[in-house]
Formats: sequence, structure tokens, C-alpha cells
Amino acid sequence: MSKSNRLLSLDVFRGITIAAMIVVNNPGSWSTVYPPLLHASWHGCTLTDLVFPFFLFIVGVAICLSLGRVANQKENHKKVIQHIIKRSVTLFLIGLFLNAFPYFDLYELRIPGVLQRIAIVFLVCAVVFLKTNRKTQIAIGSIILLIYWLMFLIIPVPGVDTGSLERGANLAAWIDSMLLQGHMWTVTKTWDPEGVLSTLPAIVTGMLGMVAGQWISNKDLTPQDKLIKLFVAANILIVVALFWSLFFPINKSLWTSSYVLYTGGIAMHFLAFLYWLLDVKMLRSKYWTPFKAFGMNALFVYMLSMLMASLIVALKLSENLSVQEWLFGGLSSFITDPYLPSFIYAMLFTLVMFIPTWVLYKRNIIIKV
Repeated sequence: MSKSNRLLSLDVFRGITIAAMIVVNNPGSWSTVYPPLLHASWHGCTLTDLVFPFFLFIVGVAICLSLGRVANQKENHKKVIQHIIKRSVTLFLIGLFLNAFPYFDLYELRIPGVLQRIAIVFLVCAVVFLKTNRKTQIAIGSIILLIYWLMFLIIPVPGVDTGSLERGANLAAWIDSMLLQGHMWTVTKTWDPEGVLSTLPAIVTGMLGMVAGQWISNKDLTPQDKLIKLFVAANILIVVALFWSLFFPINKSLWTSSYVLYTGGIAMHFLAFLYWLLDVKMLRSKYWTPFKAFGMNALFVYMLSMLMASLIVALKLSENLSVQEWLFGGLSSFITDPYLPSFIYAMLFTLVMFIPTWVLYKRNIIIKV
């Protein structure tokens, strides 16, 4: 997407999302985190559980804005798809690099991850966008969510009751253990929150963003019509999600169908609000600029935050004291509340990540893959 054609509301949305991602990923101590900044223990949805689906939703919107002109140019599809594949592979490899850094123990390298899932969602959604219309996309997404639900209901898993949605004892966990043994997240060990099967419904999160993006980019619709469509669709998604959750609970780790619709509805509401505020009413206060800067270089910010977080944990000042522990220890020594220092640390870490991002923004540099 060229800078001149960028949608401010989308950049700000992306910036808010990446800033939130950095904050929730980098507390001073995981033992003292305010509950809203933690993922739900299993079923349910906290503010933190909105971050990743928001990003995938934004990917879908961006696909429409960047590929909208070439969608009808079928003679150029081959070249465009080649570029899409190249970009997806690059994102996936960057994700593997971040997982390996700084020890590069390939024997136990975690294969899934945030960028890996984004790469797959981008690849599938971009190709679907080029080759189908909106009605077909909605049909494909609906079928995926229904099939995903039915798979949990009817496919037997060895040693587990059919239909089980328990942590580590479900179809998704079993598939992960079969395909990714020894290469999953070290915290969960026997399954991965960005695992194989749960990536399937994550694609639909991106497709919901595509639907929203097609409405926003439709020049035949007035701004009011666009907002009405977004708000109505968002409400429908949330209502259906809450009903479906009675049978297939909202769950981020499983990326359940109800979770897709629930988070997609909230994302659509938030995008509609920002679109109304920034691109319709043109209330472009300078206070949005930091989020715009984050949003225009979201990949760079995410990579930098992951590298820095891993590095300060790996670097030791003594045998039992990392740089991260030393920094947090110094901060917590001044504040008696156990939770506040952890939150302040996360905010300061995010502020440090903002400094190079601001330099890039002021120099009109956008880092892409």
C-alpha cells in the first residue's frame, strides 16, 4: 500500500494493537500481572485475548486495500501470487529466527509462532481474495468454522473422550503432539497455542477483516453506508458468537469458532469507530501520531521487541541475575505494590521500542518484507 493511499484509521488500529501486544508480552514479572493483561486461563476472553485476532483482522483489511486494484486484473494474478508466496515464506522464516534467538538450538526449535500464523493467514486470505468474491469468501469462512466445530465433536482422539475441549486433551493438542513433537512452546510442552489445527479458523479471522476492508474500500458506498454495514455486521457476529459459545466455548488457545466471531465482531466495531473518527470526521489529533508511527512499522516494532526481550533475559550480570531481572528489581525496589512495577516495566519497555520507531516515522521509512 503506498503511503499516499494509506488509511489512517487502519494504521492507528494496527499501532494500538502492536503497542498492546508489546505491553502484554513484556511484564516485569509474570507472577504479578494485572488480570486484564493476562490471557484467559482456558475458556473465556480477556482484553489480552483480543490482541492477536485484532492483528489478523487487520491483515485481512490491508489485503483488500493493497490488492484491490489487481483483483480484477487476472493476467497479473500469477505475478502477484508469486509475490504473496515470497512474502509469506519470508514472514515464516523471520518467525523461526525469532523463536531460535539467541541460542539457536534447532533440535528443540519451536516451529509455530505469531509470525508463522500471520504468514499462513496472509497467504491463504490473499489468494482467496484474488480468486473469489465477497459472498464466496463469507461462504468459505462459514464452512471452515462449522467443519472445525464438527471435527472436535466427531473425530475420536486416543485416550480422550470424543468432543473433549480440555487443556492438552483435545483434537488440536493431539494433532500438535503428532506433528510437532519436541518443537512446541516450552510453556505448554504437549500442545501449542499457535498449533496446526487452530490455524485453520485463524484464517477466518483474516477473512472477516477482508469483508470489512471491501466495504471500506467500496467507492459506491457513502461513509454512512460503510459504517452501518460495519456496525450491523459486528453486532451480528457478537450475538452469534455468544450463542455458539454455549456449545463451543470462546477459547483463544483452541481459536474456537465462537472466539473467531466474537473477536472479529469487536475488531469490526473498533475499526468502524476509528474510521468514523479519523477518516470521516477527520478528528486527527496529534495524540494519534504515536500509534500511527507504530502502525506503519508494526513488523519492525514486533521483531525489535522480541529480539530485545530475548536478549535481556539471556544476558547475565551474574549466574542467577539476568539484565531483565536487574532492571525490574531496581524498579520494584521503589514501589511496594507488587503489580504496579510489573506494569510500569512493560510500559517503559514499550516506550523504548517507540524511540527507533519514531525515528523511522520522521524519516518516512517503512520497513517491509
